[in-house]
Amino acid sequence: MIDPDRLRRQFEAEYGEKPRLFSAPGRVNLIGEHTDYNDGYVMPMAIDRRTYIAGSARRDSRVLVRSLNIDSSIEFDLAHPGPTRRGSWIDYVEGTARALLERGFDIRGANLLLESDVPAGAGLSASAALELAVAYALASLGGATHLDRVQLALAGQAAEHHYVGTLCGIMDQYVAALGQSGIALLIDCRSLDFTPIPLQLGSACVLICDTRVKHELSSSAYNERRQQCEAGVVMLAAELGRDPPPRALRDVSEADLDACAGRMPPLIARRCRHVVTENARTLAAAAHLKRGDLLELGALMSASHASLRDDYEVSCAELDEAVAAASGQPGVYGSRMTGGGFGGCTVTVLEREAVDRVSAAITHQLESRFDKTPRFFATQACDGARED
Repeated sequence: MIDPDRLRRQFEAEYGEKPRLFSAPGRVNLIGEHTDYNDGYVMPMAIDRRTYIAGSARRDSRVLVRSLNIDSSIEFDLAHPGPTRRGSWIDYVEGTARALLERGFDIRGANLLLESDVPAGAGLSASAALELAVAYALASLGGATHLDRVQLALAGQAAEHHYVGTLCGIMDQYVAALGQSGIALLIDCRSLDFTPIPLQLGSACVLICDTRVKHELSSSAYNERRQQCEAGVVMLAAELGRDPPPRALRDVSEADLDACAGRMPPLIARRCRHVVTENARTLAAAAHLKRGDLLELGALMSASHASLRDDYEVSCAELDEAVAAASGQPGVYGSRMTGGGFGGCTVTVLEREAVDRVSAAITHQLESRFDKTPRFFATQACDGARED
């Protein structure tokens, strides 16, 4: 865990002034994967791993940022936009700053020192935690007293689209901005409304397993899946002949898809089937979680993983093995991959007394089959971006 007081002291030693401190969380998605960019439903929660930024305002337009995690510094000038898609972490930081300016935020130059304990590349949205910590810091240091958190989230998403080159949905930035302690968010990714779902877990908890595996095709495959879904919408609109036509897979029912799938390319039909059925699973899961029905929630999580593995094809052998190892243990309600896929993390809902046993079972399987030692942490739902 990060020691905020140590970060403050280090900033003061480097810059000779007392900083303000800001932070934003990573997230784990309980269910609703690859639905956000299809205008669908997701149910994430902010986790107790955060990116912290100590910062102070400058009198010029330069932004100086140093990361303690990678011992690296970057600098850019708000008055002179830099190039996009440089393949460095500067894309996330400058991209967020540019998006804030485009949205009318009055931001100024700043000195920023950051440190994070959100694992990078693990599917827990370290990038959104960085974007929202930067957004909250720059907007606050610029003098804003009331921050529109949805606009902060949209700024982070815009950074991904225009500066990083990942055509992500809004989920990650949204929950990093608006997460609540003890609450999962059922987010409507079209309207950007959300319903707070209390985590009625009783003696159970949420366990994250970081497989420490990341396959390189993840970024290109993510954009490819989005394009396949968009192609599916065009085909379904032509087949269904409705007025108005579906704008996104959010507007397609399972009955609609069943009626048209035989006249669609099989690959496109499978991609669409995952999204359409995942939306239905997510809404049902929210209802079960609200009632504290963990058996039904777990069954939906397991079905979600099978769909991601077979129809959407974004799982991998290591994720499948981790899910299978967890699912075979007493005290486990459900387990699934979480995040974009091709590596990263699984999320499991299980009894607290089963955490050590389940962790050992997963570790044994991943070490014996893949020579990979995973890491685990039980987590709880926490607040979104804030000043600490």
